[in-house]
Amino acid sequence: MKNFANSLFHCLILVAFVITSATAQQSTLTVPVIEDGQAQAIEEFSNSEEWIRHDLWVETEFDTDGDGELDRMHVAVTRPAQTENGDLKLPVIYETSPYYAGTARPPYDFFWDVKQELGEDPPTRKTGPEIQRRGERPIISNSHISTWVPRGFIVVHSTSPGTGLSDGSPTVGGENEALAPKAVIEWLNGKANGYTTRDGNEQVEAFWTNGNVGMTGTSYNGFLPFAAATTGVDGLKAVIPVAPVTSFYKYYRSNGLVRSPGGYLGEDVDVLYDFIHSGDESKREYNNRTVRDGIMAEGLDRNTGDYNDFWEDRNYLKKMDNYKAATLMAHAFNDWNVMPEHSFEAYKQLKEMGVPAMVYYHQGGHGGEPPHELMNKWFTRYLFEIENGVEELERAWIVREGDDRENPTAYEDYPHPNASPVTFYPTSGAPERGGLSLNQSSNQGTETLVDNYSFTGSALAQAEWTNHRLIYTTPELSDSVHISGQPSVTVTMASNKPAANLTVWVVSLPWNDGRGSQITDNIITRGWADPQNYRSLSDGEPLEPGEFYTVEFDLQPDDQIIPAGQKIGLLIFSSDKEYTLWPQPGTELTIDLDRTSFTLPVVHGADAFSGMN
Repeated sequence: MKNFANSLFHCLILVAFVITSATAQQSTLTVPVIEDGQAQAIEEFSNSEEWIRHDLWVETEFDTDGDGELDRMHVAVTRPAQTENGDLKLPVIYETSPYYAGTARPPYDFFWDVKQELGEDPPTRKTGPEIQRRGERPIISNSHISTWVPRGFIVVHSTSPGTGLSDGSPTVGGENEALAPKAVIEWLNGKANGYTTRDGNEQVEAFWTNGNVGMTGTSYNGFLPFAAATTGVDGLKAVIPVAPVTSFYKYYRSNGLVRSPGGYLGEDVDVLYDFIHSGDESKREYNNRTVRDGIMAEGLDRNTGDYNDFWEDRNYLKKMDNYKAATLMAHAFNDWNVMPEHSFEAYKQLKEMGVPAMVYYHQGGHGGEPPHELMNKWFTRYLFEIENGVEELERAWIVREGDDRENPTAYEDYPHPNASPVTFYPTSGAPERGGLSLNQSSNQGTETLVDNYSFTGSALAQAEWTNHRLIYTTPELSDSVHISGQPSVTVTMASNKPAANLTVWVVSLPWNDGRGSQITDNIITRGWADPQNYRSLSDGEPLEPGEFYTVEFDLQPDDQIIPAGQKIGLLIFSSDKEYTLWPQPGTELTIDLDRTSFTLPVVHGADAFSGMN
């Protein structure tokens, strides 16, 4: 990785333990073996046929399936045979998931119908099919095992509440989904009970671990380590969440607007519940009635999209007071499923709290772990407690355009410390293209667009002439421009109806849709808002037709270098075919140009646009 070798405190550490092997023969084994700050594969641990694999159930502190008994989570362990006599105690890498036991199969006809008038009751949703649970004991998952067990770690997996052989109910971000991994970590530290069976009393002890636990996973599996860390549970020393949901409101809503995650039009929290509910068939009716058709039906509010107590309970950015696990956050700037604001806001808070934190970003889409080298150094530092210099490394690792994901560029931090806000103001041009200026004009008047969900945002960005969007562009860039941070937009607008969608994209033009083009060639960032929530996220109010309102909101964070020869464009339209609800076409949005602007965080600030009027 660029600058990595020069940044790392190189070390070679050998920590020796004398242990008795599984065959009762005396031997000496060196654990861990560290080179260049990383745990190396150990020959004695590398034969998978000698690994010990077993499962158990860990008792939690909650009962969410209504049977009067504390829920137990199904847990699987994979460890070297050399840990069996109890003399060798190793750290744990742990992943938990609601997906391991299977999910709903196609056809996916149980999503919400997005063809809906804003503010009205949505069409009735068809419930999902019964999930056929899959998997055989004692193996829950094989993820991470071949990577980490040879290097001296034990790998643990568990199924989330209400999935697989775990008791309870899925809640899609509810408290039990944070407390479940907390219980497993406490069991690994001798503070919770584990049992050989789901309903028996024969206990199992984790005599083979030193109690240091690291967690990782992607998407929902990335949310769960983050959620576990918010509990402050002792023993959870490090987490590497990849594309994690940190607020389910931000996953399913945007600034008061009902918005689907990219690629899953019509998904909502109850849809995901139906997708993952693979637990005990005898408990499903109670869970459906209590959670899906009770708590979720009352709280998700697809009528207004407002923030409420239901979403507050699923906002883990508000639950970080006890967070202490060292965190390597990983995400993509073009992840339009779990959008980069999730990790961006979490990382910002962790820095303010003084928790050890680092970020890795790439330019692709959903998912994508950090390079193994970086993950290894992180887990080695905090699970083996070896001083390998990881604290002295740069805090941000960003894959530059066209580079391999294994080769990020190191930066002092993210956003770039030299980035400062640059504000642009639109100049008239509808229904063709207007301009963008660094100087605010006056007396420009207004421009109007007509909503029509039939057209995608990419089609609107490329159109030379259309009344379904407004677009404003800079002159052609004479030098490349490095954007780093979170852009924002201010739109002063009027609607001819009491409710309207508002969509804003920042794009790079001319549009590159040829072979081999990347998403970063076209879309810089984007965002959505409900103008009814211009004053309050939790209390939207109908718009007075013809009255102007100023709507201010953040767009998705980004770090991108726009090459010379491109133009930066501000695209404003109403319904986003791929993300928002689809009201009947015809709503008119009128934009006050003098009171509309957007701000980009740019390395070297306005100097990067020298020569631009």
